Amino acid sequence: MQANRRNFLKLSGLGMAAVAMPGIAQSASSTAKKDQSLPIRLGLASYTLRKMNLDDALAVCQRMDLKHISLKDFHLKLNATDAEIAEVVKKCKDAGVELGSGGVIYMKTEADVNAAFEYARKAGMNMIIGVPNHDMLPYAEKKVKEYNIRLAVHNHGPGDLVYPSCESAYVLIKDMDPRMGLCLDIGHTQRIGRNPSADLKDYFARIFEIHMKDVTTSDSNGKAIEVGRGVIDIPGFLKTIIHKKFTGIVSFEYEKDDKDPVPGLAESMGYVKGVLKVID
Repeated sequence: MQANRRNFLKLSGLGMAAVAMPGIAQSASSTAKKDQSLPIRLGLASYTLRKMNLDDALAVCQRMDLKHISLKDFHLKLNATDAEIAEVVKKCKDAGVELGSGGVIYMKTEADVNAAFEYARKAGMNMIIGVPNHDMLPYAEKKVKEYNIRLAVHNHGPGDLVYPSCESAYVLIKDMDPRMGLCLDIGHTQRIGRNPSADLKDYFARIFEIHMKDVTTSDSNGKAIEVGRGVIDIPGFLKTIIHKKFTGIVSFEYEKDDKDPVPGLAESMGYVKGVLKVID
């Protein structure tokens, strides 16, 4: 497809219109299904839709043609019964949305680690996005080996005393089992004054998932904003993803407007899809 501004605006607008105007969602979805040329796999971190129930969250995924979801405990409780887990798994399958991971899950004790891996196993997840305390990392590694479920440590930016950056996690896991990895949150990375593209390159072998977002400033005062409106070099970051041939999920985690997140999520997704169509 020719890389020009008209194509960019057309594709960006399609992403936003598909959810903003439900009446055209069917035709937008049909168009999206015809175009399978996106070079990366897009998904959703369900924290974005934390005020919605699971049924509504999955409906949003369908309308936006998002095929992958990472569930926060708002949508699948950590203490869910086997029957409740089975029901959620069935709903995801029936909606055509892959339940690949859960998180963010905090692990301060061995009991927390045990519970997280059993939760993931029962739900058929292949990865946990988590924050294990530093002293829990060896035990978490043991469970990674036992369950063959990957663990992606999530960074939370300035003020976080556990994993403020991907680097802070990487130095602790780099010599552990290769299934011990990272979830690169580019918003928190930018807020701590680091370059998301540089971190993706530096820690690429251990980055299993990416949380796509944007922020208003490159410091601790940075707030969530629609992707493309903030200070992150999104086109540059997407170029890096493509150049590095990243095969994990790039999940939108839109934290703004928790009571009405869909318009901002749609704008963010439209922007990313538009950029992907016009960058080399």
